[in-house]
Amino acid sequence: MEGTESSSSISSSVVADWSLVFWTLCSVILPVLITLWCSFQRSRRQVLIRGIFRKSKHDWHYTDLFGQPSYCCVCAQHILQGAFCNCCGLRVSEGCLKKADQLFLCKEIVMRGNGGAHSSMPHHWIRGNVPLCSCCMVCRQQCGTQPKLCDYRCVWCQYTVHDECMMDCLKTEECTLGEFRDLIIPPYYLSTINQMRKDKRTSYEKVVPYCRKHWMPVIILANTRSGNNMGETLLGEFKILLNPVQVFDLSKIAPAKALQLCTLLPCNAVRVLVCGGDGTVGWVLDAIDEMKIKGQERYIPQVAILPLGTGNDLSHTLGWGAGYAGEVPVEQILQNVMEADGIKLDRWKVQVTNKGYYNLRKPKVFTMNNYFSIGPDALMALNFHAHREKTPSLFSSRIINKAVYFFYGTKDCLVQECKDLNKKVELELDGERIELPNLEGIIVLNIGYWGGGCRLWEGMGDEPYPLARHDDGLLEVVGVHGSFHCAQIQVKLANPVRLGQAHTVRLILKSSKMPMQVDGEPWAQGPCTVTITHKTHALMLYHSGEQTDDEASSMSEQDHVREQTDEDA
Repeated sequence: MEGTESSSSISSSVVADWSLVFWTLCSVILPVLITLWCSFQRSRRQVLIRGIFRKSKHDWHYTDLFGQPSYCCVCAQHILQGAFCNCCGLRVSEGCLKKADQLFLCKEIVMRGNGGAHSSMPHHWIRGNVPLCSCCMVCRQQCGTQPKLCDYRCVWCQYTVHDECMMDCLKTEECTLGEFRDLIIPPYYLSTINQMRKDKRTSYEKVVPYCRKHWMPVIILANTRSGNNMGETLLGEFKILLNPVQVFDLSKIAPAKALQLCTLLPCNAVRVLVCGGDGTVGWVLDAIDEMKIKGQERYIPQVAILPLGTGNDLSHTLGWGAGYAGEVPVEQILQNVMEADGIKLDRWKVQVTNKGYYNLRKPKVFTMNNYFSIGPDALMALNFHAHREKTPSLFSSRIINKAVYFFYGTKDCLVQECKDLNKKVELELDGERIELPNLEGIIVLNIGYWGGGCRLWEGMGDEPYPLARHDDGLLEVVGVHGSFHCAQIQVKLANPVRLGQAHTVRLILKSSKMPMQVDGEPWAQGPCTVTITHKTHALMLYHSGEQTDDEASSMSEQDHVREQTDEDA
């Protein structure tokens, strides 16, 4: 009996142990299986959605409840997970994507028709998710106030109408294209031009709105990789307000190809807004120079800047600010482009000829818009560039970029890698040899600002000096004693060593290797001869907005110097 009881107790304990193991395994494996199943379903759903995105005529992007609370235009329910169109503003939930493609048309780039000429088009209404600050074009009361899918918005003129104010006549009424009609390229214009090109006719003067006096179509060129990575957001906002055919992502299409749109538009009337840093602006201006070579000079556009880079010195010089972080609405930016004044910007040819090699190597040729330098600021740019090439993901913020520049500037104050520059180089201004004092750097300026917002030529502004301009065919040449001296100049505690102004600058590096840069593009250079000569003019747009105290004082000082010069004359 005792043996039977002991064997039964052992078997019951074994069963208990196995049941414990079983439930333990279930508690571990079941969540893992559920997680794997959910991830599989999620990835499968994302593949299906990406397929819909790819085949759709809408420019879909992901959205959810936390991105921007909105209602589905198909089922009228709150969107938990869904998509919005970057062109027409349509918003739908995931389950309604296919149905939305069938029910709603996106903005038409070119108007579809029977081949005849068009000079107008009706409103394109989309229901729901209207801006909260909008007013009804019929009763002038606020729209979008109810917590549901309500009211209508035209995707072209941006006018809004209450549900109860919407009448049949509004659905067929001619769309005026709204506040920015002078900047928009209408779909009916492009359809007419296409038909004329098929018929081999090139007289566009009588086509509406080509013949309209104040029509100044704008082309948006945005670099989504510049500075603080705001380009992607801006692309969508501009596509909502303009014709999507006017908005280009420079990471997907080269400026030279995008600017061919100018050849279909009125001569000397097109304006280009470059969203990016000074490097992006230089890239676009090079593409415009290519248009001149192709014989398309009469289609050359004027260029405005929306500064998204780190330094943005050219943008600052032309009145567009030191950096954009979303503080100004896109509507105001377009208004500023409409009101901007045309000016010229000198562009310079920088030729670097290496010494030795029996002159078999071709000289390196650069185009300069902002400045050329040799010395500590070029060394900072070279170190920054090398660091960014290794880990580009770290340099997605303007603040981080400037912090890295500050770090390398502080390091150079201690190491002084560029000392005794005056013993290593010779400088000629318009063929005249300049005796150099003890320097670590030489900077050749074309524009007023340098180093992220510093007016280098003026310094503290306490000394009389010839005026610096960006359209006079003259370069300003200054020297600096080192990184610490550069920092003192930036906070107006010191003046630069002004070496003179010239139409042609020649710099001979006699020995050793030194850092150089042209418009923020740095490299290490051995013995060579650098020659800077005038190349061409670029047509730019100047925004005369509100001036800072620093700019106002600088302008008043320059006016005072000009008055003294006139009196002496």
